[in-house]
Amino acid sequence: MPIEITMPALSPTMTEGNLAKWLKKEGDEVKSGDVIAEIETDKATMEVEAVDEGTLGKIIVQEGTQGVAVNQVIALLLEEGEDASALEGGGAAKPAPQPEAKAEASKPEAKSESAASAPAPEAAPAPKSNGAQAPAQSPAQSGDRIFASPLAKRMAEQSGLDLSQIQGSGPNGRIVKHDVETAISGGTAKKGAKPAAAEGAKTEAPKPAPSQAAGQAAAQSPAAVPSAQKPAGVDAKDFSTKLGIKFREIPNSGMRKVIARRLTEAKQTVPHFYLTIDLQIDQLLKTRAELNGRSDEYKLSVNDFVIRATALALKKVPAANAAWTDDAILQYENADISVAVATPTGLITPIIKAAETKGLVEISNAMKDLAKRARDGKLKPEEFQGGTFSISNLGMFGVRDFGAIINPPQGCILAVGAGEQRPIVKDGALAVATVMSCTLSVDHRVVDGAVGAEFLAVFKKLIEDPLSMLL
Repeated sequence: MPIEITMPALSPTMTEGNLAKWLKKEGDEVKSGDVIAEIETDKATMEVEAVDEGTLGKIIVQEGTQGVAVNQVIALLLEEGEDASALEGGGAAKPAPQPEAKAEASKPEAKSESAASAPAPEAAPAPKSNGAQAPAQSPAQSGDRIFASPLAKRMAEQSGLDLSQIQGSGPNGRIVKHDVETAISGGTAKKGAKPAAAEGAKTEAPKPAPSQAAGQAAAQSPAAVPSAQKPAGVDAKDFSTKLGIKFREIPNSGMRKVIARRLTEAKQTVPHFYLTIDLQIDQLLKTRAELNGRSDEYKLSVNDFVIRATALALKKVPAANAAWTDDAILQYENADISVAVATPTGLITPIIKAAETKGLVEISNAMKDLAKRARDGKLKPEEFQGGTFSISNLGMFGVRDFGAIINPPQGCILAVGAGEQRPIVKDGALAVATVMSCTLSVDHRVVDGAVGAEFLAVFKKLIEDPLSMLL
């Protein structure tokens, strides 16, 4: 029976992806751990590694295909000893819904239904006529043959284990390397042992992922949050067409859809309030120039100082480094700073983790690397998912001040404006200083006004006395 290679979920929120490129072609030998394809998620391009060994017998989803649902079969892998005849009918039952999904891709409802229906074809292995029987997923109930990867078979044979007593966690209950290793360490596959009573539930392990993905797809689809795409009751396309307003349609990318959904969620569910403070940064600019003049190996930016000051301020005011849940407020131990970076396809927030432990040069180098890979679509999910506090800086565009939208589930985001010369009163006399306005957007469920003000006071002191953040 050919092994089904399915579209993996490369992040907790991924419901579909684009099959950018196949790195193996039909007939190629595939070993466990080989990179076989590149998948584009909503915010990055990821490499997909093979779990099983065999020969790539059939590519079902061609490279360049957009909107492939998580857990949809994308290729078939022939096991050792199998030939092309085993592929007859393989994958035919599962890719069938794909043309409908593609044909209806322009309809929000169809897209949601396509993702939601993904689990149904996934439940039965297509290559065999009796694959529709749910017990076929269990090695102990699959008749005379036990479905296991070649590597798992060899490991079991060498260890003297009974494969029929090992519960598979691979596609459709297939036994893979990890299952044999678990059996070896736990001694659960001794001769004469019976499968656990919960085996039936265990063999359904592949199902929750598509079901969960379907639920997420419904939550993320334009149909589920129409206000993320257009004002309620107004269709921008119909409105513009009726009035004769000329326009061109730019298809929404996966990233743009995620941005729309999350911003709508934030404004609809998070009670924002805003605190603005003015900072004098003449001393910071002087210190920055002096430090940059000491070496050609680094070039510090104002934003590097902002990240450092934010992290140190969060350590001094930990109540601002928090998130809301219905049961408790989560107060984070480290300041993992998400920094907004503009890319050609939309906004992404790579993370400087434990920024309070990093110096200015380390922050600067890390930020340059993350920003470059963000624009190239090469970030790993863990490099942009998470974070405890966000910074959005539009100062380089000359924006004086603005209020940013909170990035759930975080409790705060700091909007940084441009530094500009303004008149100030100093020691009772009028003077000119370089002033930068920063606005803190706060989730009032998590952070009260006094806590937000305390954070800004500490942040202001660090920015206006930059040497103190070097100690």
